[in-house]
Amino acid sequence: MDLINDFLKGLRSALSTDELKELNKACGATKEDIATLRAQYPNCPESLICLLENIDGTYWRKYGDNKIAVCILGSGVEEDTYPYYLLSTQQMLESSKEEEDISYLLEYQDDEEAVDPKINQEGLLPGKYLHFSDCMNNGGSSRLYIDFNPSDKGVSGQIIRFIHDPDEYEVVADSFDEYLQNLIDGGFIYLENEEG
Repeated sequence: MDLINDFLKGLRSALSTDELKELNKACGATKEDIATLRAQYPNCPESLICLLENIDGTYWRKYGDNKIAVCILGSGVEEDTYPYYLLSTQQMLESSKEEEDISYLLEYQDDEEAVDPKINQEGLLPGKYLHFSDCMNNGGSSRLYIDFNPSDKGVSGQIIRFIHDPDEYEVVADSFDEYLQNLIDGGFIYLENEEG
């Protein structure tokens, strides 16, 4: 897939020598894990599948005797320099089992919307979203999701970014392909300030 080739080529150019050395220890997901992901998420974007076939996660992911922790993603929001890890296929499946409740934000929402109107007010329901990335702060501050159950203002497959303090759920791209293209077009700015 050309998009993934472009992404990986740009990523490898943007990473430091040490980060690239660490990333080179990674390998793709097993056929069994990909089959499980496809079975549980039939609408999973092909670009994410292709990325996982190349790199099955970078979030404290063990490959043989090596454990890697390399941020390779960003939020996709222009000017945002905060890097994110890619979760492994198994981490995605495990972390997407629970409901992500947003009702506490809707109750107190005023002029500034803490929940994007493109997001279903029922929240992120099990089987209806895929948590694929955590920020470099071990996921506590920000996470990324693919949303398969949007409101009537959104589109299935849209990318949601959760940010903590103040808590906010925002749609940052209409698809995973658009999200990756935003990272490429942004010149991997989110890797510039990361300390390896």
